[in-house]
Amino acid sequence: MSLELAIILPTLNERGNLAPLVERIEAALDSVAGDGGWEVLIVDDDSKDGTADEGRDLARSDHRVRVIQRIGRRGLASAAIEGFCATAAPFAAVMDADHQHDPALLAGMLAALKAGEADICVASRFAEGASTADWQQPERERLSTFANRIARGITGVDLTDPMSGYFMLPTATARALVPRLSGIGFKILLDLLATSDAPMRVKEFPLKFAKRREGESKLDRAIAFDFLAGLYDKTLGRVIPTRFALFGTVGGLGVIVHYAVLATLFPHMTATFWKAQLGAVLVAMSFNFWLNNWLTYRDRRLKGWGEFLRGWAGFCLTCAVGGFANVAVATLLQSQGLFWALAALAGILIGSVWNYALSSRFVWGRF
Repeated sequence: MSLELAIILPTLNERGNLAPLVERIEAALDSVAGDGGWEVLIVDDDSKDGTADEGRDLARSDHRVRVIQRIGRRGLASAAIEGFCATAAPFAAVMDADHQHDPALLAGMLAALKAGEADICVASRFAEGASTADWQQPERERLSTFANRIARGITGVDLTDPMSGYFMLPTATARALVPRLSGIGFKILLDLLATSDAPMRVKEFPLKFAKRREGESKLDRAIAFDFLAGLYDKTLGRVIPTRFALFGTVGGLGVIVHYAVLATLFPHMTATFWKAQLGAVLVAMSFNFWLNNWLTYRDRRLKGWGEFLRGWAGFCLTCAVGGFANVAVATLLQSQGLFWALAALAGILIGSVWNYALSSRFVWGRF
């Protein structure tokens, strides 16, 4: 039987979940697609637990399993995009590898697409008949309700779960949209729906959202920020790049921190402006690094104290020239009689562009 369906599994530290999931997929699909009618495409972000090696072990005994191990790239959305472009199957599904998504829905989704009932099929946690009893995350449920109202206006599509990570569509449709997808963060479904020139016809399948079988979730409370970033990208992202806008937003908060520290140090704690300005730069720089790591680059986040501290040191080093220019320009202007707050702002503007360009490349860009 010819290849019909690719199941794309973006993975990060999911070694123990792979073999049982492939078995569940096989049980769900073999009666429909037959042997050879489907493939599992594991797109792994260079997991430290050997997920890619486990996938290769499975592939040696099952020709329907393939592995893409990504070096220097990370993120669920971009992993899905690479999967769309790497398969010859006419239909592609994206699902998590943690067993929260039920493979039993795959056959029905495939049948609906082949029958022309929809342009895309979505497994919904909130459709009638669905269940999130095992999820136990009420704040995420409330967020999804709010997100649906916004997503409906952006995409023109009425669906109950716009933040679902489990869906299926014709691969040709996905590949046609790929050049215009942002590939940022986790919300690839929203990206696809919002990028399509005409509203997609959606068929939802109620999902009984299960507990994670093994390991830890890759998502956290910053997922709300991720959703808003996706909306921004689809509305204003062509005018100002999304990463730069997020970086600038964090920088704006850093300005508040900067002024707070500067107002505390000068002239109350030190009568020397350059010392106070230097202290404010260092505190604001550290704050910006922390918040950028948590929000702007959350799909490339530095984790663990060792990695975090190395990243902070790299951020400070790459921003050193910008920081020096900040202090030098602000000090010069203040010495020429410009009000200290305006002098500090001029220094901040000079340093910000440099900080974004180098930190994006050398701190988080290596992912």
